[in-house]
Amino acid sequence: MSDRLHLAIGNKLYSSWSLRAWILLKGFDIPFDETVIAMYKEDTKERMLSFGPTGKVPVINDSGIVVWDSLAIMHYIADRFPEKAIWPRDRAARGHAMSAAAEMHSSFLGIRNSCPMNLTKQFKSRDRGEEVVKDVARLEELWGEARSRFGQDGDFLYGDFSAADAMYAPVVTRLDTYQIEVSPKTREYMDTVLNCDAFRAWKDEAFQEPWALPHYEEGETVADVFYVPDEAR
Repeated sequence: MSDRLHLAIGNKLYSSWSLRAWILLKGFDIPFDETVIAMYKEDTKERMLSFGPTGKVPVINDSGIVVWDSLAIMHYIADRFPEKAIWPRDRAARGHAMSAAAEMHSSFLGIRNSCPMNLTKQFKSRDRGEEVVKDVARLEELWGEARSRFGQDGDFLYGDFSAADAMYAPVVTRLDTYQIEVSPKTREYMDTVLNCDAFRAWKDEAFQEPWALPHYEEGETVADVFYVPDEAR
């Protein structure tokens, strides 16, 4: 292993927590090496345990310092690279961004459980239940507040790209994949994330992966197909 940061992640097509850590490093031009571990394989748990104590990803290794959990990784990277504005420099904006990131970490279970991240397809819109409706309403409230109070000077939640945007990037993909109705301002922010260089790089690499997770699509009606992994052919 080199002296560079090393990040262990799951499938780029499906692993939402991995996306958070990866897009943060990529978005701030922090060099790192990576290992992609295919999920739901016989050796998945064993391979993940070789990188971190929970048998889950993402896990980052910084010359023997092991940090697991996406939010912990973000705080570690902010401490490791203080010259980079991983969190907003303004104290009020930083407090808001940290709170928003923590809320993402612990909440929005309706969307997370009903709409797993899947970059291979887009599914037809349908009623996804009261919990998803509540989650979307809270997302729009939270994102709207961040943009109106702190994001006027840029296109991300707090103006410039930050850890908060990295935390919400997988939710952005879910809203898009499942064609969940949102306001024009929310869609505008979603497009900012989906078209940023770091996410486009993630997606380009995701579209090279061979692994498919068909159980992520149960009960869905396909509206569009973007990529078919080898395992699904």
